[in-house]
Amino acid sequence: MTTVLGTAAYAADPPSGQQITREEVKAAEKAWGDELVKISEAYDEGDIDKARPLAISMINRLYGYNLGPVLFKPTLTQEPQTFRLTKEGALAYFIGHDSNYPDTGFALKHWRMVVVDDVGLQINGAVANTMGKVTFWDRDKKPTTVDKTWTFKKDDNGVVRIILHHSSLPYTGPPEPCPCRPSDPVAH
Repeated sequence: MTTVLGTAAYAADPPSGQQITREEVKAAEKAWGDELVKISEAYDEGDIDKARPLAISMINRLYGYNLGPVLFKPTLTQEPQTFRLTKEGALAYFIGHDSNYPDTGFALKHWRMVVVDDVGLQINGAVANTMGKVTFWDRDKKPTTVDKTWTFKKDDNGVVRIILHHSSLPYTGPPEPCPCRPSDPVAH
């Protein structure tokens, strides 16, 4: 059965026990936020050597690299490495300290609380998609909100894993109009 925002439609049922539930998706989202906070706190207490093992554990437990490539496009990546399909790329995003990537470590930004607010949840057998906002509060109680889309899949052992992670800063509107005159050259 496929569920979209509380309405039901029918699709091929997954093998017994592989149907993903709303509660499992919400638990996976909460676990992701809790793990991010643990990594931040460990970094604040003991620098990178304390945070790295927690980040590796988070990636191994919550992401589906055991199922194939994870489509990972987090908020603050840069060209030419905007998209990350490997564990190494994900680890670099979360904790930086990798000469192959320009990242400074999103999980090292002193986060103290993470709240996921989904605007939609789709369930299709062993796969679920969520879209919404995630707000992070740092140790100074300053919030940062991103737009996030996740796809979760239940693996053969019944573990719910992230197989697609896309996030971005919210759109804030068009830039201010150019104050130049029509005869001014435009830089490209």
